[in-house]
Amino acid sequence: MRHLLMLASEGGGASLGDAIRENPYFIVLNIIVSAIVVAIVIERVLFQVRRYGVNAKEFFGQVKKLVVANNIDRAIKLCEASDYPVLQLVKAGLTHANKGADEIDAALNEKLSELKPQVDKRVGTLWSLANIATLIGLVGTVSGLIGTFGAIAAEGLSPAKKQAMLSAGIAEAMYNTLFGLGIAVICMIAHVFIQTRAKSINHELDSITERVFNLLTVSNKGSY
Repeated sequence: MRHLLMLASEGGGASLGDAIRENPYFIVLNIIVSAIVVAIVIERVLFQVRRYGVNAKEFFGQVKKLVVANNIDRAIKLCEASDYPVLQLVKAGLTHANKGADEIDAALNEKLSELKPQVDKRVGTLWSLANIATLIGLVGTVSGLIGTFGAIAAEGLSPAKKQAMLSAGIAEAMYNTLFGLGIAVICMIAHVFIQTRAKSINHELDSITERVFNLLTVSNKGSY
């Protein structure tokens, strides 16, 4: 507070760097939170782009042609060409193609239950981090104001010095508020985009599961 008081007394505003040096705890905590947020966003975006960048509709069309031609082994090899989750899901059904509908359904659902948690992984964490960042900023704000008003209540200070301490303390408090709310907004925006994409991927997985099941059960009945 002494450093901020000197800046305010000289007529200059307290910068972010000054606020961090004076009382770094809450701002540094939110910097750590922001680093975690950035890491999660980058990891999730890369996961969605790299792992689910395959054209599922076009791939299923190729598999369907092979299954209709009763060339299951070649269809399985096509799935083994890459480790995309969609290909793994289709392969799970194809490896049980010559078995009953119940076993095909069980194999598909087992693989689906394995893939879906990976899609939703850490998405909800962004919302929690938004709340945490807001609360850290709020605690930092309250802490700054408590220290400020406590100093103002001290006796023996001139009105000018008290005014300077008030300005410096409010600046420190507002930086905490700014960090907390800023990180929270970023978290919420990222959460909306990533969750929307995750829902789309899950819908695609459900659709592929149903289409593979229908294809294999109809094929087993000799409709093709």
